[in-house]
Amino acid sequence: MSDVPHDGGSPVVRNILMVVAVVYLIGTVVFMVMAQGRINDLEKKQVTAQEEQAKKMTDLKASLNVLADRAGMNHKELSKKAQELQAKEHDTEPRLKADEETTKQQIGAVTSDVNGVKGEVVKVSADVTDTRNDLTVTKGKLDHAIGDLNKHSELIATSHDELEMLKHRGDRDYFEFTLQKDKTPTHLSIVSVQLKKTDPKKSKFTLYVLAEDKKIEKKDRTINEPLQFYTGRDRALFEVVVNSVDKNTVTGYLSTPKNVATTQMPSHAPSSQ
Repeated sequence: MSDVPHDGGSPVVRNILMVVAVVYLIGTVVFMVMAQGRINDLEKKQVTAQEEQAKKMTDLKASLNVLADRAGMNHKELSKKAQELQAKEHDTEPRLKADEETTKQQIGAVTSDVNGVKGEVVKVSADVTDTRNDLTVTKGKLDHAIGDLNKHSELIATSHDELEMLKHRGDRDYFEFTLQKDKTPTHLSIVSVQLKKTDPKKSKFTLYVLAEDKKIEKKDRTINEPLQFYTGRDRALFEVVVNSVDKNTVTGYLSTPKNVATTQMPSHAPSSQ
């Protein structure tokens, strides 16, 4: 058996190892060069960044100083302005309080006036409603009646308000009266009336009508009874209505045809019906 030489192997192996070693060495050198370049770039960037940061800090400090100066001036101005405003407020506060008090008084007065007007409006409204109701009731009380001559009467009134309504109708003329017992006859239109007797408990009375030289007695009549008689040139129908009877007086009205001549004075020659 022959001996194997121990001189590092075959030439091929040695060549391969040498190539590997060279490649490794070249790779290491290249990596170191690249790493160094990267380190240099990083250092440059760091320096640049530090320079930029330092410049920014410098600019910022300058800006802060400017702002600080301006802020100091504004603060002084604002302080001065605030003092001036406080002084004005101190001066105007009493006037504002006085104006406020005056305004409150005026508002109170206006409110009182408004409440008063509201009260008057409510009162007037109530009065109007009451008047309307009274008129409605009054209209309902106006009645037809048969007079003492068995003649159908016009509407008769039992109170002053009802009589005013009859007057507004304009159908006839109406003359209100109050007669005193045993007094001189009272002249109404073209006739006169005279009270002779009263009976308040029974609401009865007796009176005379003086017309065309006649004395017509209406004896023991009752209130709101039409007392009828004919007189005048055209022999027109007249009516006397007594609405109330007292101890010595009666009140009522005389109803005559429209536009009866009032210049004819009645004679008082007695005669009875």
